[in-house]
Amino acid sequence: MNKVNFDINSLIRPNVAKMKPYSSARDEFKDFDSEMIFLDANENPFETNVNRYPDPKQQKLKSILSKQKNIPSNQILLGNGSDEVLDLIFRAFCEPSKDNIITLPPTYGMYSVLANLNNIENREVLLDSDFQPDLVEISRTTDTHTKLLFICSPNNPTGNLITSEKILKLLKTFNGLIVIDEAYIDFAKEESWTTKLNEFPNLIVTQTLSKAYGLAGIRLGICYSSTEIIAVLNKIKPPYNINKLTQQFAIERLEDTKKTEGYIALLNEERGNLLKVLVQVNFIEKVYPTDANFILIKVDNAEKRYSQLLQKDIVVRNRSSQSLCENTLRITIGTTSENKKLITILKTLK
Repeated sequence: MNKVNFDINSLIRPNVAKMKPYSSARDEFKDFDSEMIFLDANENPFETNVNRYPDPKQQKLKSILSKQKNIPSNQILLGNGSDEVLDLIFRAFCEPSKDNIITLPPTYGMYSVLANLNNIENREVLLDSDFQPDLVEISRTTDTHTKLLFICSPNNPTGNLITSEKILKLLKTFNGLIVIDEAYIDFAKEESWTTKLNEFPNLIVTQTLSKAYGLAGIRLGICYSSTEIIAVLNKIKPPYNINKLTQQFAIERLEDTKKTEGYIALLNEERGNLLKVLVQVNFIEKVYPTDANFILIKVDNAEKRYSQLLQKDIVVRNRSSQSLCENTLRITIGTTSENKKLITILKTLK
């Protein structure tokens, strides 16, 4: 297959291409640090720390991300969790009842949920036995109405990275947009695909502060792409989708790089320790390689082992309902003490 000329305008939904974005009061007045009397947005004037609308463009937060990632701010979109980012991508580029997407099970379940929500056909192409994409089958499944291909790397629930060779071939041949979901990239040794944004105009990379940064509760997802794609997504995002408290928490954590680096180092060390011990548990049949902050294991009876752990106050995830994941449990890396308790209990189960 040879890459045809990529034209982003051919992928945008016609109604989105024509629309003008809503302009809020805070879009029109941009200097948030000036001592001004704000009588423009019908806010409550009494100071509560959150009585004013937040910066709709999240300029300070994006500035920090821009410096840390070496990506211009106009190539960054922030969402209320990665799920909002993914939903915006669907709504910008996929025509309901007409277009289709490709997903690669077993993978993150929200791709399928969002496809159903937006009335978009989801064409599933199973990963191979090594949990890698089947390029031939992806090509066969693609047609002129295929707009998006979702690649989760490191993949959830399997934990493995999708090989760079496979992704490069897809980027060079797939005629729609390729969305690489890097929610767990901070725990992997390989670099992010954000370094390739300027090489591939059909590339979208999503990340999150929920995992490595320990901020799942603030719901902040990040999208990196070309200026053209980000401009389209900005047209349709809600005006104040990232609240003030989320922006404050995110800025504080991003500026404290040592704390995040400490989290990552400790979790990766604990992951290595767990991998060594899990292979010694008699009912665990396989421990899958992982580049994420979780481990997928194949056991003799997933339902039984899940229930036994639950009775011991340990909650893991039974992933047996997913393709290629029969009798598997997904175990998130916990604190040192939590992992020790898990190991102790696993060794006592009959």
